[in-house]
Amino acid sequence: MPDIILPGPAGRIEARYLRQKAPNAPMALILHSHPQYGGTMNNPLVYELYHRFHKLGCTTVRFNFRGVGRSQGSFDNGAGELSDAATVLDWMSTLYPNPTHCWVAGISFGAWIGMQLLMRRPEITGFISIAPQANLYDFAFLAPCPASGLFVHGTKDQVVPEADVQKLVDRLSAQRGIKITYTKIDGANHFFDNHMPEVVDIVEDYAKRRMASTDGGR
Repeated sequence: MPDIILPGPAGRIEARYLRQKAPNAPMALILHSHPQYGGTMNNPLVYELYHRFHKLGCTTVRFNFRGVGRSQGSFDNGAGELSDAATVLDWMSTLYPNPTHCWVAGISFGAWIGMQLLMRRPEITGFISIAPQANLYDFAFLAPCPASGLFVHGTKDQVVPEADVQKLVDRLSAQRGIKITYTKIDGANHFFDNHMPEVVDIVEDYAKRRMASTDGGR
């Protein structure tokens, strides 16, 4: 599990990556939750998704947003964090320029950043948004959403009401050319306490099915 330091827009970016030998292996970038509320690349769900995507054959990267761990800089309300994510994806794309798939998976705040990155980077073929903060952040930029993806949310989320995520899913599902999959986890809170294995299995099943389809599941 190489520990790497990348040059970023606010200084160094601390990251970890697991590579695949195949030059065209799929890639996955995992984005952690809010830096000011304990989010890091070492959070258990980030860690589990990181290893699960690698198990699925992906070259996988997780990193700390600016101001977290050994990443330099300070919290920038999303704009700087989006730049951090774009910088890491640039590095991944330079090393592996022709992946068969490119995933961005984000948790909470990271889901908001991931969806913005999706809009800016046409090489991203699928997204995973876990507990997106649809009640706090504006997702209106997804017009139209450029790729199909998966939303996962808990019915007992105490930070983001499930109804707000349902509204976002309904709006995106009305767009033509993409397919939005929405899985609700009964009884799960915002942090998926006691439900983490279920989340990871849902993501694995979805990603495996998408990567097995001849058209990438777009």
